[in-house]
Amino acid sequence: MKFVFITGGVMSSVGKGITTASMAMLFSRMGYSVTAIKIDPYINVDAGTMNPYMHGEVYVTEDGGETDLDLGHYERFLDRDLSKENNITTGKVYSRVIEKERRGDYLGQTVQIIPHVTDEIKNTIKKVGKDSGADVVFVEIGGTVGDIEGLPFLEAARQFMVDMGPSNVAYVHVAYVPVLPQTGEHKTKPLQHSVYELRRIGIQPNLIVARSPRHLSLSVKRKIALYGSVPVEAVISNPDSPSIYKVPIQLHEERLDIQLAKMLGLEAREPELGDWREFVEKQLSDNPRVRIGMVGKYTSLHDSYISIREAVVHASVKEGVTSEFKWIETTDVEKGRLSPEEALEGVGGAIILPGFGARGAEGKISVIRAAREGGVPLLGICFGLQMTVVEFARNVLGLKDAHSTEIDPRTPHPVITILEEQKNVEYLGGTMRLGGYEIELVKGTMVHSIYGRDVIVERHRHRYEVNPKYIGKLEDAGLKVSGWSKEGKRVEFVEYKNHRFYIATQAHPEFKSRPLKPSPIYWAFLRAVTGKSPVDLAR
Repeated sequence: MKFVFITGGVMSSVGKGITTASMAMLFSRMGYSVTAIKIDPYINVDAGTMNPYMHGEVYVTEDGGETDLDLGHYERFLDRDLSKENNITTGKVYSRVIEKERRGDYLGQTVQIIPHVTDEIKNTIKKVGKDSGADVVFVEIGGTVGDIEGLPFLEAARQFMVDMGPSNVAYVHVAYVPVLPQTGEHKTKPLQHSVYELRRIGIQPNLIVARSPRHLSLSVKRKIALYGSVPVEAVISNPDSPSIYKVPIQLHEERLDIQLAKMLGLEAREPELGDWREFVEKQLSDNPRVRIGMVGKYTSLHDSYISIREAVVHASVKEGVTSEFKWIETTDVEKGRLSPEEALEGVGGAIILPGFGARGAEGKISVIRAAREGGVPLLGICFGLQMTVVEFARNVLGLKDAHSTEIDPRTPHPVITILEEQKNVEYLGGTMRLGGYEIELVKGTMVHSIYGRDVIVERHRHRYEVNPKYIGKLEDAGLKVSGWSKEGKRVEFVEYKNHRFYIATQAHPEFKSRPLKPSPIYWAFLRAVTGKSPVDLAR
C-alpha cells in the first residue's frame, strides 16, 4: 500500500481538498484502487455540532458520518461512497487514546503524544486503507503548516516515511503564491517559508503544488524549486480555474500524476479522462443561462450549501444550461428588508435550503408562499420540506398558528414534530437520523416518475418530521405524500398537485449527486426551470 500526504501552506482554503480529490481521481482513472482521508485537527469529534459559518457544510456519508465537506469533493470526483472513518479528527483520536488508557491497554505507561497519539493516527490511516483495499491512500492534513493543533498529525506523517520506506510514501505540499497587484509579479516568499516550516517538522516535500491566480512562469518555478529543494519539474502550477472539475486536467497537463506514480514505484499509466473532459467542455460552453434562487439563512458563506450548489451544476451540465445563483437571505425577508416577491424576482426556480432553528424561518415561509402562489418551480430540502409543510398548513389548510415544535414548542398545530426516538436524546453530537435510508415512492406521483423506481436510497440528517396526525388533512388539500421511509413510515417526499413543480424532501439527494450522474430530483428541477417536462428524463 502506498501513502500520499497532502499538506497546506501560507493560508487555509488554498485548495488542498480539490487537489487531493483530483490526484485521487487521476490515479483511479489510471486503474489503481484509491481512497482519500481528510484529517481535521480540531478537537470536535466530528463536524456535526459546528455552525456552518464556522466550518461550511456538514457532509453526510452513507454510513451516517457527519464529516468535513472535503469528503464531498472526494466522493464526487471518485464517484464512490466513502465511510465516516475517512474523516479523522483530533477528537476521535484522543477519545480512542483515552479509552485505551482507561482500560489499561498501555500497561502502566505514561501516555504521551509520541508514541501513543501518533501511533493511533498511523493505525487509523492504515486501517482505512486496508478496509478499502486501496493501492494508494491519499491523506489530506487540514489546516496550515505551523498550526499548533496539526503538529501530531504532521509528526505521524513524518513517521510513515521511516516505517514504510521512501518508495511507499510521498509528500505533496500545496501552498499559495500571491500576485502583487502593484507589479503583477508572483511572490514566492510565503511559499518558501511554509516549506521551511514543513522541513523543520521533518518533512521534505516531493512535489510542490503552487496555487495562484494565474499560471507560473518557468523562472518562478525555478525559484520555488531552488528554495524548496525539489527538481523544477516537481513544481506544479495550479492556477485558479473557472471550474473545480478542470483541476484534474490541469494537474495531468503538469504531469503531476506521472511524476507521483514514478516516485511511488508504480506504473505511470495514462488516465482515462475522455468523459471527464467532455463534462468540463460542456460546463464551460456558452450555454443558455438560468437563475436559481437559493433560499436560506447561511447565504453569506456559500460553502454552507456546497453539495446543493454542485448538484445544480451537475444537473445543469446534463441539461445543457449554465445556472447562476441568487442568494436569498431569509433573515432579510423576515426583517422586512426584502419582500418575498423581490426575493424571487428574476429567478426561474427556488431551492428552499436546509438549516436549523428559528432565525430566518418566517422569512423562508414567506418566500415559499410566494413561490407556491406565483407558480415558481420549488425544491425543498430537509428543513425546506418542514417549512413547506408549515406554510401549506397555515395558508391552505387555514391553521394560522401551525409550526414546527423545534421553533414553537407550544404551537396548537404541531405539523412538524420531533422524531419519537429523539425525544430522550441528551447529546447533540452524532445523534440525529443520519445516513442512507430506503424510501418507498408512491406510484403515480411525479417523484416516482422522476426516479423511475419503487425504492430509492437517499441520505438524511434531521431530528424532526411531518406529524402523522396531519398527513390526511394535508393530502386532502392537495399536498400529496409521494415518498415514505421504509422503516417507520415517515414522510420523505411531498408534492403539490396544483403546481408544475413543487416538490420537497426530508432527504439530502445532493450528497449522492455526481458530475457524470446528476441527482434525478435536481435534474428534474432544472428541467422544470427551463420549461421542459420534469418527468421526461432520458434513462
